[in-house]
Amino acid sequence: MLTFAVSEEKNKWLREHMDTLGILEKDIEEKFIRSSGHGGQNVNKTATCVYLKHLPTGIEVKCMKDRSQSINRFLARRELVKRIEGLSGLTTTNDIKREKIRRQKARSRKRARIKKDSGQAGMTKE
Repeated sequence: MLTFAVSEEKNKWLREHMDTLGILEKDIEEKFIRSSGHGGQNVNKTATCVYLKHLPTGIEVKCMKDRSQSINRFLARRELVKRIEGLSGLTTTNDIKREKIRRQKARSRKRARIKKDSGQAGMTKE
């Protein structure tokens, strides 16, 4: 397994998730492209943008968030893992966040309805 220019914890997280989902390095096609945007001469001279394609699923990821190719390689793999998790039906962090927001909105609507109903109960026609 490759290691990238990120902390050992992040490398370990990536390795574990790739193993759990059965993503193999040999199933990933990787290309390097010149990035665009901020970075000046470094961006114009080096190919820091990373393009990944997971051959079994056909999922494609392109990452050019950082000036470092190694960090972009890590970020692209992390994005690939998240997309494959979404397809596999496993609960992802985005699903958890979405569910939490849904519950919060439902609670807020319920409180607003109760407040509206209690306000109208005090008003009577004369």
